[in-house]
Amino acid sequence: MRVEEFDYELPEELIAKYPAVPRHSARLMVLDRRTQEIKHDTFWNLPDYLERGDLLVFNNTKVLPARLYGRKSTGGKVEVVLTDYIKPDMWRALIGGKKIKPGLVIDIAPDFKVEVLEHIEESKFLIRLVGDNPLKLLDRYGYIPIPPYLGREEESIDREYYQTVFAKEEGAVAAPTASLHFSEELLGKLEDRGIEKTFVTLHVSYGTFKPVKVNEVEKHHVEPEYVKVDEEAVEKIVKAKRRGSRVIAVGTTVVRALETSPFKSYEGWTELYIYPGFGFKVVDALITNFHLPRSSLLFLVCAFGGKDFVLRAYREAVSKRYRFYSYGDGMLIL
Repeated sequence: MRVEEFDYELPEELIAKYPAVPRHSARLMVLDRRTQEIKHDTFWNLPDYLERGDLLVFNNTKVLPARLYGRKSTGGKVEVVLTDYIKPDMWRALIGGKKIKPGLVIDIAPDFKVEVLEHIEESKFLIRLVGDNPLKLLDRYGYIPIPPYLGREEESIDREYYQTVFAKEEGAVAAPTASLHFSEELLGKLEDRGIEKTFVTLHVSYGTFKPVKVNEVEKHHVEPEYVKVDEEAVEKIVKAKRRGSRVIAVGTTVVRALETSPFKSYEGWTELYIYPGFGFKVVDALITNFHLPRSSLLFLVCAFGGKDFVLRAYREAVSKRYRFYSYGDGMLIL
């Protein structure tokens, strides 16, 4: 398949620069794969499209303030953007500055430093965060790495809204955006309707923004990301399947987590790359945002919903002025 087959025209003004407030007021496009029908609603009415016993699976990763500004001993300014979680004090990172090489120590604050361990490629390095409880120091001195296509710096609203209400496991540098639409009120409404939920963890890396540079879809590969699916989640998924209920993945990260090791608990790394032709074993329905053209995330959604149907829905979303990307509206594919 040619990557150009997954292109679409998007007016720049439809890229959402700020989140919907409240979260559940975002628009929801509903795609029915069986009838090929498209409906338009809001996230607040999501329970109307689900059934008692359905299981929503969320990603409980927590976005870290992964953008750091520091100085070398010579006084030169350096920008460090954490890109890939390895363990709490060790990351891969993009470093902007002159004469960056292994052995360099970057001062972020008197009690917080970055040690450059290894050059990986271009401006990407393996680094160690040096200080007492690195993740707390990140929270104190770091900035939220909001997506580059927003075309602005972090603002106070991003600390709250570029984070899910159930974020728990620290390690992501980008949000699982489909989950951003779920407010405490909406979660309560879903629970009252008898719709169940469980959580997995996939630490979203900066690779989520990595452009596809090949011409053929099959030749692309995705960056490895840390994933954890515990026994409790597996048990709930198996029970849902046995009673004939649907397993609904909230976001592409959840799809990749569940399909990496179907119906088994798993902790490790996933490089699972999903594109049209993939055989889904676990996921019955998908909630997702509108993704960039020619992106691996769009490939995944097309694999699940059907390429022609999904791209038709995207064209309709543009014509009806939906908001796109991380802070934008979303879709439910049944």
